[in-house]
Amino acid sequence: MEAEAADGPPSGLEAALSCFSFNQDCTSLAIGTKAGYKLFSLSSVEQLDQVHGSTEIPDVYIVERLFSSSLVVVVSHTKPRQMNVYHFKKGTEICNYSYSSNILSIRLNRQRLLVCLEEAIYIHNIKDMKLLKTILDIPANPTGLCALSINHSNSYVAYPGSLTTGEIVLYDGHSLKTVCTIAAHEGTLAAITFNASGSKLASASEKGTVIRVFSVPDGQKLYEFRRGMKRYVTISSLVFSMDSQFLCASSNTETVHIFKLEHLTNSRPEEPSTWTGYMGKMFMAASNYLPTQVSDMMNQDRAFATGRLNFSGQRNICALSTIQKLPRLLVASSDGHLYIYNLDPQDGGECVLIKTHSLLSSGTTEENKENDLRPSLPQSYAATVARPSTSSASTVPGYSEDGGALRGEVIPEHEFATGPVCLDDENEFPPIILCRGSQKGKTKQS
Repeated sequence: MEAEAADGPPSGLEAALSCFSFNQDCTSLAIGTKAGYKLFSLSSVEQLDQVHGSTEIPDVYIVERLFSSSLVVVVSHTKPRQMNVYHFKKGTEICNYSYSSNILSIRLNRQRLLVCLEEAIYIHNIKDMKLLKTILDIPANPTGLCALSINHSNSYVAYPGSLTTGEIVLYDGHSLKTVCTIAAHEGTLAAITFNASGSKLASASEKGTVIRVFSVPDGQKLYEFRRGMKRYVTISSLVFSMDSQFLCASSNTETVHIFKLEHLTNSRPEEPSTWTGYMGKMFMAASNYLPTQVSDMMNQDRAFATGRLNFSGQRNICALSTIQKLPRLLVASSDGHLYIYNLDPQDGGECVLIKTHSLLSSGTTEENKENDLRPSLPQSYAATVARPSTSSASTVPGYSEDGGALRGEVIPEHEFATGPVCLDDENEFPPIILCRGSQKGKTKQS
């Protein structure tokens, strides 16, 4: 859920907002600027807490945080072929990797880290950063479009399978094999995303008028939503709510659309014996005799709710999150602000803007850092506490030569939890016990 911002605010070095991304469970927001990067906690509506900021690497255009841990991945325009992995709470660099061309996007969950180049995707084991697979047989992907399921028990990967059509390749990040291909759209893909469990995959084409949801891993179409008919738009963000009940889409227009994932029953109540009811029945019956494209358009579901921005043409990303026990729509924009809306999960309609935060002027305190790294409230996806690891430390270098680095730090063995991991101090994942800075090396293709 990352976007490279275009035409950011011109005032000052730091004001040039270059990228922004929500973490995997939408409890944190990361931004990249000309001066470095910042991380914010999204636990309150009224206050935007900055939990970390760094100016060590300038001109950041990719920044991704692993849930609410201290692990953050950063890529800078000064070295666009190098990925840097940091433990920001310890103030240390875990490792860095260099690739054969510019890095376009990065995705990560608790077991896998994906690095997407224009003509290749690298899959790393996040436990020791060993390179597991290099996917080379992909069409040119100039925007770095790809998706990774945040559920580490399946780690599905999705990426475009064609330059000219909206074909999606579904790949298993565990077995490292292709699962299936999905003919999602006639036009080229613009956005793809998994739900939290990895059981659904949503997509939109460059036209931006129709959004489809498919089952995983069989690729059957489950839902079809129409975003609009009057104009084509550029979909910049597509995201499920953590409970998979809603799907949110933002674009270069002033409207953010929220769709509700529910199937209407075939048995509808009888329409009242009025002229309107009679015409409604006739209209639906007539759709059976219309051309397929027209009939499909009539049967597509419309937005359940919308959020209105006071601008258009700005790059933005959206998220659906529970903050202070209530559902919220979040929109981060290249104008340097985070917009928070109330969402009515029952009646929908137009979401009400309740707070606007500047992303370029928030302070940070040690208390905010500590609060951000504590377990979340039970309503959050990241609330469950993992089983503590009792295994002894391994003596095997964590970043071996066949993993793409010349040498590396020692990583203790770690048992993956069945649920989200509680990340705090020495128990953080990956549990780094020694880190001395940069470990250069080039990735090895497989």
